[in-house]
Amino acid sequence: MTTLPLFTLPPWRAVLPAVLVVAVALLLAGQLSEVPGEGRELALSVLLGAAFGVVLQRSRFCFYCVSRDFFEQRDARGLLGILAALAVGTLGYHLLFGAFLPVPAPGRLPPGAHIGPVSWVLVAGAASFGLGMALSGSCISAHLYRLGEGSLASPVALLGAGAGFVLGFLSWNFLYLSSLQEAPVLWLPHALGYAGSAALQVAVLGGLAFWLARRHRAGETGGAAGRRPRWAAHVGGLMVGFIAVLAYFRVGPLGVTAELGSLARTAASGASWFPARLEGLDSFAGCATTVKETLWSANGAFVVALVLGALAAALYAGDFRPRLPGVGELARALCGGVLMGWGAMVALGCTVGTLLSGVMAAALSGWVFGAVVFAFTWLGWRLRRRAGW
Repeated sequence: MTTLPLFTLPPWRAVLPAVLVVAVALLLAGQLSEVPGEGRELALSVLLGAAFGVVLQRSRFCFYCVSRDFFEQRDARGLLGILAALAVGTLGYHLLFGAFLPVPAPGRLPPGAHIGPVSWVLVAGAASFGLGMALSGSCISAHLYRLGEGSLASPVALLGAGAGFVLGFLSWNFLYLSSLQEAPVLWLPHALGYAGSAALQVAVLGGLAFWLARRHRAGETGGAAGRRPRWAAHVGGLMVGFIAVLAYFRVGPLGVTAELGSLARTAASGASWFPARLEGLDSFAGCATTVKETLWSANGAFVVALVLGALAAALYAGDFRPRLPGVGELARALCGGVLMGWGAMVALGCTVGTLLSGVMAAALSGWVFGAVVFAFTWLGWRLRRRAGW
């Protein structure tokens, strides 16, 4: 691939553009705060999305990238950062659960939490998402923050993800009627209470961290020439966990695919081959999709601000470096995006909505999704190596 030097700014020259991007995000928040009824929620979504984008970009919080670091170099720092985010989110979520739902009685779930059904459909969605990540080179949230870095392959991957969502909608009624309508929705506090659920999750996360630390091989730190050093992975993880808890408390669980799926559903809804009714979809928690009737939604504001935050951070750090991708990379981005879109639709979210928000909420679906995604990310990485990509 070829770097486009005209679009590459050294950090000292990019401070003013970065400040201007931040000003645009703040202006957007101010404008959306005036929307009747939901203005505060939209404005807060912008602020949280911008902060999330900054953290993702500066800490390289990409599920595929940190997994690849471990597979190739036994560098576990990125995966340890994800575990740190899950630990902070677990503790924060459980504190909020006590306020939202004091007694975790069977049959009742905390409002809005991403607690989904567990079935072979979830496994299939996670497998598709893991392979799609490996094929495209990033997860959906990382493709969004890489838009801010000037990636020219990420728009193609996101376009593919939109097409994958349409395929997911087309297959949804069959999957729902054959499996999902009777699949159990399993929430750990129902069986263990809040204290037991939080203790079990922290213990499991601690055990995974110990296992990764034992296999970690120290690597070099610091930034490339002309770029500011990245943040330590655990710092990014702690901040992601904090943002996730704040988002759930004030707006809703973190997720980045609801708006993408809604755009795909809206675009396809007028076609005669598209199902007029998606059975039971609105009964599940997760990155819900709707036919859009208004310009702005909370998730849409969050995603737009995520890209703006990542752009500001990339400009400031010298990471805004658009490159011309080759035909092969574009094809892999498109195909990987389709796999991720289908997987995210049938699994009701991606590595942010189903994995991060699901595990933090003590949903068994989040743990199953995470385990399967990790396994198939490894498989996809192996296939990439064999193919010489």
